[in-house]
Amino acid sequence: MIQHNSLPRVAYFCMEYALHESLPIYAGGLGVLAGDILKSAKDLELPLIGVGILWREGYTKQHIGPDNWPYDEFPAIYTSSLQDTGVQVQVQVYDRMVPVRIWKTQAFGNVALYLLNTDVPGSDFGWITRRLYGGSAHDRIAQEIVLGIGGVRALRALDLDIQIYHFNEGHAVLAGLELIREKINRGLSFEEAWRHTRDEVVFTTHTPVMAGNESHSHDLLQQLGAYNGLTYREMSTVGGDPFSMTVAGLRLARLANAVSKQHGLTARAMWQDIAERAPILSITNGVHQRTWQNEDIKKAYEEKCDLWPAHQRVKKQLLFEITKRTGKTLDPEKLLIGFARRATPYKRSNLIFSRPEIISPLLEEGHIQLVFSGKAHPQDEAGKNLVSELIRMTQTYPQSVVFLENYDLELGRLLTSGCDLWLNTPQRPLEASGTSGMKAALNGVLNLSVLDGWWPEGCLHGVNGWQFGDGYEGPDQEQRDLLSLYKTLLTEVIPTYYRDRPRWQRMMRASIEMAVCTFTAARMLKEYYNLMYLPTVSKRTGIKANTTVNVTAMMKRGVSPS
Repeated sequence: MIQHNSLPRVAYFCMEYALHESLPIYAGGLGVLAGDILKSAKDLELPLIGVGILWREGYTKQHIGPDNWPYDEFPAIYTSSLQDTGVQVQVQVYDRMVPVRIWKTQAFGNVALYLLNTDVPGSDFGWITRRLYGGSAHDRIAQEIVLGIGGVRALRALDLDIQIYHFNEGHAVLAGLELIREKINRGLSFEEAWRHTRDEVVFTTHTPVMAGNESHSHDLLQQLGAYNGLTYREMSTVGGDPFSMTVAGLRLARLANAVSKQHGLTARAMWQDIAERAPILSITNGVHQRTWQNEDIKKAYEEKCDLWPAHQRVKKQLLFEITKRTGKTLDPEKLLIGFARRATPYKRSNLIFSRPEIISPLLEEGHIQLVFSGKAHPQDEAGKNLVSELIRMTQTYPQSVVFLENYDLELGRLLTSGCDLWLNTPQRPLEASGTSGMKAALNGVLNLSVLDGWWPEGCLHGVNGWQFGDGYEGPDQEQRDLLSLYKTLLTEVIPTYYRDRPRWQRMMRASIEMAVCTFTAARMLKEYYNLMYLPTVSKRTGIKANTTVNVTAMMKRGVSPS
């Protein structure tokens, strides 16, 4: 193990960060992952900082109207947890120079996060950083100019010496083009500048569907100023035509990673024909243990006490919140199944309701209770339809199905610690990783999931949770998954919960052990350093590529790994 001051200094670029519900500059899993990384880097005293955007309006507060439809509000962001650095940089958008103010926060147990904002007095470009994932392609490109080009310029203005630039998804790849431009200005050719930039950049891809990977027309990029001094030939060499942000990320990086072993197989197959792309490793996501593991549960687990009393206390806290928010009273002795994540069709939140003749008796006779939560993207009609359908289910089964509106970090912590069972039903292979199940597992909440994302790496069926389906991908996948879901629920989950409580409690402990040992952000960061950061800088710095970051040694000297 080497000393921390010998490790490469990393700037982690992401469009969103979920550090705390009081700072809603996040939309979902991408931001939660980024926030957990910054907190774990702080715990481990690693030389990493974050670069993002300070949005003027928080991501949607989504409430259900009397017509069962989700409606969006965008509250103003309060900056009480932020520090104005007093530093500004400029980027070009269209043919004008846009001032960008730099803010900073370390208020939530995180390493320094620098946030860029164009809402500067006297400027009429405040619209750029108004709203996360809102507006048109013009808005998105302008935002990505601020994040990428502005982000690199902010690091220079703050005099921060960075050796690795980590782009989390394609939103940040214009930072790579800014690094190339800097080198060209120092006299290198484009090809030389590109080659040297690859020795500084790593890239994480998340999207396992080709159509979901962002791309833009060159005309629009040039019009908005994203070319940043480069030519069409140079831009298309990096990103293709149309310009794919993911292709650019893979071509700008020395190494890239997918976010689970299963996703790695998918990503390598998706991008196998891209010339000069980075090798795509599999580094499975993890979660920040201290943020997501309930203290009562943690204490009972570590002291080898009976987990059930602690679990029931946490479950009652969740049921109290359900009553407060919905007026419904659920039974703490009945099996409580949770489902909370972004509302989008591939996650199939309504799958369990597909055969009323099977599910209705379970709900009407009180064998199971279901609690749902989640937000649809404000412009996603299909996602909002799913939410509306879940609301109708709460009316069909008023005593046993609830929906909690305005899903956020606070509600996420309650749900992933207070349910008995965590349901995960994505259409394989569309769940790149998924982390809500990891959070549940940390709290002894057993997973019932298809074999997608992280779960194939963690699942020991009947030992620390259950799988349903066999990983089949084909035209009748949904029906096969559905029948397996019902069979597993009826023949394994429900009988174990009601008739074999000692086994359920053993499974809870095995679930926590699995999550603590394998699915923390501390483990993920160790792999980032050992598998991506150190090998990428080894040629430039003389740090040997086989040098390792030893988390166990950090723990022994009193640094928390979580």
